[in-house]
Amino acid sequence: MSKLLSVLIPSRNERFLVNTVNDLLQHATGEIEIIVSCDGYWPDPPPPDDKRVKVIHFGAARGMRACINAAAGVARGEYLMKCDAHTLYAEGFDEVLKANCDIDWVVIPRRKRLDAEHWTIEPTSRPDIDYEYLSYPLWKEGEEPGLHGTIWTERIRERFGKPEYDIDDNPAFQGSCWFTTKRFFDETVQGLQEEGFGTFIAEPQELGMKAWLSGGAVKINKLTWYAHLHKGKRWGRGYYFDRDDRKTGNAYSCDYWMNDRWKQARHTMEWFINEKFPDMPGWSTDWRERVERDKINDYSALKYKDDEWLAGLRT
Repeated sequence: MSKLLSVLIPSRNERFLVNTVNDLLQHATGEIEIIVSCDGYWPDPPPPDDKRVKVIHFGAARGMRACINAAAGVARGEYLMKCDAHTLYAEGFDEVLKANCDIDWVVIPRRKRLDAEHWTIEPTSRPDIDYEYLSYPLWKEGEEPGLHGTIWTERIRERFGKPEYDIDDNPAFQGSCWFTTKRFFDETVQGLQEEGFGTFIAEPQELGMKAWLSGGAVKINKLTWYAHLHKGKRWGRGYYFDRDDRKTGNAYSCDYWMNDRWKQARHTMEWFINEKFPDMPGWSTDWRERVERDKINDYSALKYKDDEWLAGLRT
């Protein structure tokens, strides 16, 4: 393999796909290929006619995890980068990421906010998103149990503008863009798991925890950036998933990681929370007892619970 970067773009009903592909081609300064997985639709307009762009088409929608796995399966690069189909990039992003990625790292560029209508960085007084933490599974009122990447505002502010933190440990991330080696994805991750997690939920949690628990790392790289569109109600979702699928996937993810079910792990969840990131917000010193008390160790309860059951946990 060469130093080629293979960019994987899972796509369903994406209006900004062409913008994203063109932006990647324009701003990459090294060797690149882009593999677009069209999940149950034909994009209109289609991706640009460029020898560096390949298209996989599923006649029936199979889900984001399957799309990522299919693209990774035909990727030729030494490095993989997955991105959403509504993202914009810094000049030379690819070479900066390659220069700062060990064999078992997952690396996240600094995240800015995208003004998709004008295809530029959104002007805002809010800081760029550098750090996220893994939230305690019952993270806010009215939300079903789940391990979520949550913006770590305090750490963003504390470490902003300090060069010693340009490449820094990061406990969690969003999932709209990540970079790693093909070897790590093939040999350690072994493809994204659909059983239990489902077709969409908890992709960054699976990648991040497999990196940390295998002895690797998740890193923020502040030397480059990408801008991501928060679609909201204005732009709508490309990938749709129903409430039951989301609840089931989040419940499985909670059970899988909180109860150390990944057989290839060298570290435990206790190591991750108590030793590696003991300052993550929301994790009390008695978190293991809380897990038992909140029934987060009981996948069947998490999977089949209803709103009344959740209200009971809060009393």
